[in-house]
Amino acid sequence: MFRSLRSFLELIRFSHTIFALPFALSSAALAWQLQGEFHWLQLIGILLGMVFARSAAMAFNRLTDRHFDAANPRTAMRHLPSGTLRPATVWAFTLLSAAGFVLSTTLFLWLDNPWPLILSIPVLLFVCAYSYTKRFTALCHFWLGLSLFLAPVAAWIAIRGLPSPPECWTPLLLGGAVLFWVAGFDIFYACQDVDFDRRAKLHSVPAALGIPASLRVALLCHALMVVLLVVLYFVATPPLGWVYLLGVVAVAVLLLYEHSLVRPDDLSRVNQAFFQVNGIISIGLFLIVLVQLAIGV
Repeated sequence: MFRSLRSFLELIRFSHTIFALPFALSSAALAWQLQGEFHWLQLIGILLGMVFARSAAMAFNRLTDRHFDAANPRTAMRHLPSGTLRPATVWAFTLLSAAGFVLSTTLFLWLDNPWPLILSIPVLLFVCAYSYTKRFTALCHFWLGLSLFLAPVAAWIAIRGLPSPPECWTPLLLGGAVLFWVAGFDIFYACQDVDFDRRAKLHSVPAALGIPASLRVALLCHALMVVLLVVLYFVATPPLGWVYLLGVVAVAVLLLYEHSLVRPDDLSRVNQAFFQVNGIISIGLFLIVLVQLAIGV
């Protein structure tokens, strides 16, 4: 049983939940501060929704890509190509995760907020559709970014309902920062498969532009992330202060360090840049937001 559980957690890269979840919780913390009250039911609903939605999307991605994974030496030992897990089992896991996501949104009905349930199916379809984007567009990295853009936006809606200006700018700017952050580091990651993607006629920025130009595109994406985080300082509701700005400076420094790890002629540290540095960025910014809200402006 424990081996099976471990296999499923590895299949969906459960550890990578640290990328989107802290941004969702940052958005939720700002929404609770604005609302003036905290509900445990909302926190439980957000956590369950994030875990189930991501599990469904990742398992679906592994199913749709299993034949490409089998042909790619870098991914040939993943669970489905290697036979560690059977497609039927992963399909069952995907459907159960999808059902769990929809059911988790019903928790918000107890707080008179039907929007998470109303939007649950469109959100699930959108995040799962990412799995097919490499088949027709090099902008697949930005579709993935948009999928994670939904994390802070959905967390805000779960607490506040559909926001209107000026309130809406807080989750939208935070989500936009996530979009370009994710797109940038996904372009990094795709550099490892540039030759395979070209042979398999799969689309990606590295396959289309080459590795040197792709690293410049990733740098531009991360610069846009920092710009959006700075803009958030000026328009956030509730307002943010100097602690948050120091956190943005730290994010910028970490992103520069991440780019120093990866060179066109040396991709050996892509995984270090992809997981370790980005994990520090997401968790660190969340903690900064909490400290800022705790001490005030």
